[in-house]
Amino acid sequence: MRDYGSLVRGEASLGIFSRIMGEISIPHRYTRHSPAKCRAILFDLDGTLADTAPGLLFALNQVIAEEGSASPLSLGDIHPLVSQGGRAMARRAFGIDPETPDFSRLFERFLAVYRDNIATRTRLFSGMEAVLAQIEARAMPWGVVTNKSGYLTNPLMKALGLDRRAACIVSGDTTTHRKPYPDPLLLACRQLGTIPPICLYIGDAAKDIEAGLRAGTHTAVALFGYISPSEEPKMWGADCLFSSPQDIFDWLVDSP
Repeated sequence: MRDYGSLVRGEASLGIFSRIMGEISIPHRYTRHSPAKCRAILFDLDGTLADTAPGLLFALNQVIAEEGSASPLSLGDIHPLVSQGGRAMARRAFGIDPETPDFSRLFERFLAVYRDNIATRTRLFSGMEAVLAQIEARAMPWGVVTNKSGYLTNPLMKALGLDRRAACIVSGDTTTHRKPYPDPLLLACRQLGTIPPICLYIGDAAKDIEAGLRAGTHTAVALFGYISPSEEPKMWGADCLFSSPQDIFDWLVDSP
């Protein structure tokens, strides 16, 4: 069996894709490169499938209030940090470095509050339910690949009513190496019963696109996610840029 983890993007993966699917039609309505006709879709979770920032903010501000040592944060404070993970958000919230003795206590308290309120203020992005319904109507398997730990990912997916709908859920601790390594995406493709060249991965961070490129999937940036103004997602090398879930829906409808 071919090792798709060794594929590189470009002519190699597109050549395999062409042999499997025949001639490919590539819509180009959304950017200079739109993904070719795909048979499966994978989503990042935070900032792509679900708007989790309000829930994370709730947990951070709860701990800040308990400690009484800092001012509460706003969504604007943490939006650029969500994709960097919980430690980056905690560092901003508590104003101390991870090496500081008190950091571990505050970080663990933040995670505990977040876990106990996992679905508080967290929803799918507006329009994403229609995207999932369209994917399912086309009988395409879909799943989630996130760096979020499984003990947080699984209850959140259940609370959102997605745990039984997703064909696979790969968390940050499911594989030895998390994104930007390709391992989680390669595992997800196997669980979907598909191969990377006919799978699209959508994410809102550079590491998402890097992981997809290294795995050999098609890639798309969710511009509506948690992207810092200082970042340049057009330079990440993705096939496509989606400005909103509506863009994803329109692409699905337009695809043959």
